[in-house]
Amino acid sequence: MSKTSDNEILLHKQTWQRERQIIARLSSLNYRTGELGSYLHNIACGVSELIGVDWTVVTFCQEGFETVLASSLEMGEGEHIYSLHGLLTGTVIKMGQSLAVEDAQKYPEYGQAPEGYCAYLGIPLRTAESEVIGTICSFNHLPRDFTKEDIQIVELFAERAATAIDNYHLYQQQCQFNHILEAEVEKRTAELQAAQAKLLEQERLVAIGEFAAMIVHEIRNPLTTMIMGLKYFRKTILTESAQERLGLALSEASRLERLLSEILLYAKPQVLQLCEFDVNEFIHELLVCIREMPEALERQIEFIPASPTLKILGDEDKLKQVFINIIRNACEAVATEDIVQLKVDSSYTDKVCINVHNGGEPIPSEVIAKLFQPFFSTKPCGTGLGLAISKRIINAHNGELLISSDLLTGTTVSVQLPVVIK
Repeated sequence: MSKTSDNEILLHKQTWQRERQIIARLSSLNYRTGELGSYLHNIACGVSELIGVDWTVVTFCQEGFETVLASSLEMGEGEHIYSLHGLLTGTVIKMGQSLAVEDAQKYPEYGQAPEGYCAYLGIPLRTAESEVIGTICSFNHLPRDFTKEDIQIVELFAERAATAIDNYHLYQQQCQFNHILEAEVEKRTAELQAAQAKLLEQERLVAIGEFAAMIVHEIRNPLTTMIMGLKYFRKTILTESAQERLGLALSEASRLERLLSEILLYAKPQVLQLCEFDVNEFIHELLVCIREMPEALERQIEFIPASPTLKILGDEDKLKQVFINIIRNACEAVATEDIVQLKVDSSYTDKVCINVHNGGEPIPSEVIAKLFQPFFSTKPCGTGLGLAISKRIINAHNGELLISSDLLTGTTVSVQLPVVIK
């Protein structure tokens, strides 16, 4: 056999072995979403081995910077981000084409190689939409020529790397979208559950209201007859002890009548007759009536209006009922000649806060937690429905009723209502 034939056989054998290496490397690449780093590391090591270079990196390029995603050599902890300006990688990204440089020191116009390296092969990573998103860069310490076959091998791996990076980013976007969608679904579900609970509560209150109205009606009729009878006995001559018992019976009958009225008021759904009105004017008019109440006669009621004035959309009659109850409570909590202060806080953008303050004895925190519960009262003759009804009225206005109390500052009842935004 001739020497030429031996060389041809050896060359064919080497080519066949190299092709087997390439196929084996490509077959070993098994990309699964979330394992991008390991996958790209195998690509970088495979490229270095197949084309015989000292170092290969896979980079992601964006907004003038490259981030090294994988390297065939250990680069240390942390992210490795470099500016593309003046680098060989920057030339590849700008051209959008493969670039092979035998010796970067002899051809500085293509860009600068890392210190200690001369030969360079840069292959762009191109997505299915032809967008260049990064590079595979191979470096060699000594100058060397890159063959057409070398370039084709790296381009083959670059196609795999580009697809993996693109899919990974799509996966991350999908995860982010799913997270947003899940949060939105949870939000909508919570809103739906709240609306359903509100609807059920309204239905429950309607049923309770109808039942309460029937019970109150059934009790009130005989109660009225009993009160009429008791009042008739006032006209007769009774002993002193009998008069005391009669007075007590009439007092208790009147208290029961008030309780029935408040139960009916609490149980009925809050149907509002809304109109737009000025907060300062509303309180000025309200104070004219309040100052005539027995509880307020010997107290000083100080009013600090909003500046500038604000308007709210509400039911004036029901809100008057709320503030009469709150101010009456404040007057009862302080001594004669003490001050009860009403202040309108207009510092918020979407609401107005009307604070009723008194410097009386502080309310214990365990009592504050129960003040809005129906039938809970700290007063000997209280029905325990005043604040419960007030809270329902404020809630119906999409507002809040809050109470705070401490030894230093006293007690503040805060009514927060949405303002009319022009």
